[in-house]
Amino acid sequence: MAHNLKPFYALGLFSLLLLLVQRGGAYEFKVGGSNGWTIPNNSNALNQWAESSRFKIGDTLLFVYPADKDAVVQVNKDDYTNCNTANPIAKYADGHTEFKFKQSGPYYFISGIKDNCLKNEKLVVVVLADRSNKTSTSPPPPPAASPSPPPTKTTPSPAPAAENYPSPPQMTPSPEPAADGGGKHKKNGATSAVASFIGSIGAFLGSSLLLVL
Repeated sequence: MAHNLKPFYALGLFSLLLLLVQRGGAYEFKVGGSNGWTIPNNSNALNQWAESSRFKIGDTLLFVYPADKDAVVQVNKDDYTNCNTANPIAKYADGHTEFKFKQSGPYYFISGIKDNCLKNEKLVVVVLADRSNKTSTSPPPPPAASPSPPPTKTTPSPAPAAENYPSPPQMTPSPEPAADGGGKHKKNGATSAVASFIGSIGAFLGSSLLLVL
């Protein structure tokens, strides 16, 4: 049973591969749609068809026409306007012409039969620029830091000179009064003056009391 399903698996994988190639790759556009490369019923039908599609580098135009009755001529803009077939860039007359876009920009095509061109069998296709390979610009590097100046050597200020203050006078201790034989200290002059002053006050108070009595 599994052996019988192998062809279906292979067909499914092949279809998936074609789908992926169609999505990620180039496309083929049949010029003029179902009408093909011929004199249009509407004077601007071919260019309206081109304006409704988006063409990119790698896409292909397919021109289908009677090989014995018509041709495809690639020309410049002036020859396109004037239907001049005398100076073609390229000319095809195989009836099944495939033209691949190799660069972006406008492409001009006219019929190899001038009367057909004058009847608007002419086409302008604009191919979009390929932006997939556009390189991103990296931000500019930051400016280099300027070197800092070397540190300035500072000479330490000298310590303030010590001021010469006059040294305090040295106090010479008074000699201890000599003790007499009985162990009693001799009275000094200050003690005698106090005792004399107290005695004078006592005498003054005594004489005052005598006057009052």
